[in-house]
Amino acid sequence: MPLQPEHAPPSEAGYGAELAPGERSLGPYAASRVASRGRLHPEPPCPTRSPFQRDRDRILHSTAFRRLSYKTQMFLFHEGDHYRTRLTHSLEVAQISRTIARQLRLDEDLAEALALAHDLGHPPFGHAGERALNEVMDRWGGFDHNVQSFRIVTRLERRYRSFDGLNLTWESLEGLVKHNGPPARGRAAGDQALIKALADFDGGMDLALDRLASAEAQVAALADDIAWHTHDIDDGLRAGLIAAEDLVEVPLLQSLLAAQDLNGEDDQARRIYELVRRLITQLIADAVAQSRTRLARLAPRNADDIRAAGAPVVAFSDAMAAALDQLRTFLYARLYRHARVMRVMEGAEAVVRDLVGRYLAEPAAMPAPWQDEARGLDEQHRARLVADYVAGMTDRYALAEHRRLFDATPELR
Repeated sequence: MPLQPEHAPPSEAGYGAELAPGERSLGPYAASRVASRGRLHPEPPCPTRSPFQRDRDRILHSTAFRRLSYKTQMFLFHEGDHYRTRLTHSLEVAQISRTIARQLRLDEDLAEALALAHDLGHPPFGHAGERALNEVMDRWGGFDHNVQSFRIVTRLERRYRSFDGLNLTWESLEGLVKHNGPPARGRAAGDQALIKALADFDGGMDLALDRLASAEAQVAALADDIAWHTHDIDDGLRAGLIAAEDLVEVPLLQSLLAAQDLNGEDDQARRIYELVRRLITQLIADAVAQSRTRLARLAPRNADDIRAAGAPVVAFSDAMAAALDQLRTFLYARLYRHARVMRVMEGAEAVVRDLVGRYLAEPAAMPAPWQDEARGLDEQHRARLVADYVAGMTDRYALAEHRRLFDATPELR
């Protein structure tokens, strides 16, 4: 089925000028400077929204997006009302994406849509849930949250009369598939699974897996890094798993912590907020400066020049990338592998393994619509159906289901 182009009038501003506050001119390399390559299922254009605004709205209205409010970022939903969830994380990524996209004269709506969609496929209990699902699904192709995000927007959301999925534009699907780099280059653990999922997808949409994604998708990926590096420091400090004094070990944070006005702040909550706020500003400023340098060097005439480049055009400087590696090492050693976090996540993994095992052995334990869909499926497809069901659960629903089906449920505290 041929794609139907969907057009939104682009800005005519030139390339290379500094961007004034509030200015929205686009560079020639922005994805929306040409008509969208369209949707798998042709639809008439919207009279009030661009194609990428429409994609963003469909993501926001999806069931999978709403479920992110009770899915783990680092702490489970019952551990505190002020910790990040997958939903608030996605919103922070979206806001950072818009900021960077505006400064680089890219399409903010596409960058925002990709930011909002990038974690739709996460199962309950964050990376612990993903590890458990991948383990129990190993003989049937494993589980990867990026693959699941693609399945959600192309198949599992069932809201529209004419098609399954959200029928997003080519540009949004391309960005979702390639925001971490082209899967055909095999750099990530889930690349082969993603390529397999794309092979199962209707062949009417070639997403050019051997090329880089648009600059807007690169922005969303970088914004994700900025968001989780910074808000996990915030949540870890508030939870008492790390102390402000510990952060002196991290070179990137030393100058911020040594600032006279911050160092003299007696209110710990204000001090934490100021630290995180300044770190976000520093990371965004570095990314914008480095990306402008790369764009000027490449001098792309259009978005396809970005896709054909040998390396991403949206990036941190080498010095900042090295500093973030040090911060990441600190976070893994002192926060993500903290005894309290590991204890909770080990229990969460057990919950996921138990649920998948029960549903595989007893499909009738699932709700009626899922039971009906499981009838007549072979083992491979029934296992994938069970994985879809469990991956769609929120933390609290997974725990409730475990209590319903088993005599004892781990205390995740």
